[in-house]
Amino acid sequence: MITANVGRALLVTAVPLLAVADLLRIEFVYVAALLIGALTVVFDVAYQSYLPTLIGKEHLVEGNSKLQGTSSLAQIGGPGLAGLLIGWVTAPYALLINGASYLVSVVTLLAVRRPEPPPVVPERRTGLWKSVGDGIRIIRDSAHLRACALQSGLYNFCWMSLQTVFVLYAARRLDLSPGTIGLLLGTGAVGSLGGSLVARSLKRAMGLGPAILGALVLCCAAPVIIPLAPANDGILTLVLFVAAFALIGAGGTMANIHIISLRQSITPDDLLGRMNAGYRFVSWGMLPLGALAGGWLGDLIGLRETLFVTAGAFLSAVLVVLLSPVWRLKDFPPQIGAEPDGPGEPEESEKTAVRS
Repeated sequence: MITANVGRALLVTAVPLLAVADLLRIEFVYVAALLIGALTVVFDVAYQSYLPTLIGKEHLVEGNSKLQGTSSLAQIGGPGLAGLLIGWVTAPYALLINGASYLVSVVTLLAVRRPEPPPVVPERRTGLWKSVGDGIRIIRDSAHLRACALQSGLYNFCWMSLQTVFVLYAARRLDLSPGTIGLLLGTGAVGSLGGSLVARSLKRAMGLGPAILGALVLCCAAPVIIPLAPANDGILTLVLFVAAFALIGAGGTMANIHIISLRQSITPDDLLGRMNAGYRFVSWGMLPLGALAGGWLGDLIGLRETLFVTAGAFLSAVLVVLLSPVWRLKDFPPQIGAEPDGPGEPEESEKTAVRS
């Protein structure tokens, strides 16, 4: 995590420094963006794998709720702060401040004093693609992880389709300004903050599986509000859009908190990195496909019609969880490879997966 943030700080600050020296080329911006994205994935996979060591698996829901809440606050305030900084000190200096923020993160990570167990060194060094394959196999062989990864991929596919088409629909059909569209999409972060505050209570009240299912129903049913909103009704249309994106954000965040906690709880520590990397590969790999599908379908049948189709497709993520043992969980199941114990033993599909 520390190395990833140092790398991101150097890449971000290099852009304005090269611009001032009149050495900046668009090719460097492409490479910097690619490397920053790669380091972001490294950081995210590492922090999700490190969290159980830091706080203990008994506090995972609380820890993930706080991290999601912090992320939501950053999503709410970050774009506005960026605009103020660009207007105040101009874009190059805003990037320098952004680069410095990564160094602040480095300092806070260095302040973490809890010792981390040394990583298990394999007898034989494994290559990149074998490690990715191992992570995907861990997910494939667990009924719980498999269902979570599949619903996440389907949800992300639909979300990118919705987001891509909504921007075009709002701009072309409703004649909304870019600022208004940005504010509408930003209400999802406000909903996310609310979801992060109640996720822990939802699990206590309903149990883990029903909490995941309920959150998914909320975020997967809300998108239908968008195409149902009247196209030319001014304030009412905007209010319905705000409600839809806020509900999507709230439900999605609650589901994320519980699903991430479930993944961290049932995966042995020495497999967490590979599992999280494989999960991210499956889940985020659907994002560009969803954007392409949304654009293609929008051209084929129309923008509002595509929003209806996408809203219906969201329910496939709910169906995946309904057909899995996940929604019946009252609490975290035994860790992968652990012996089942008493009434909490896994479902038959999970026991078969553990043996394999």
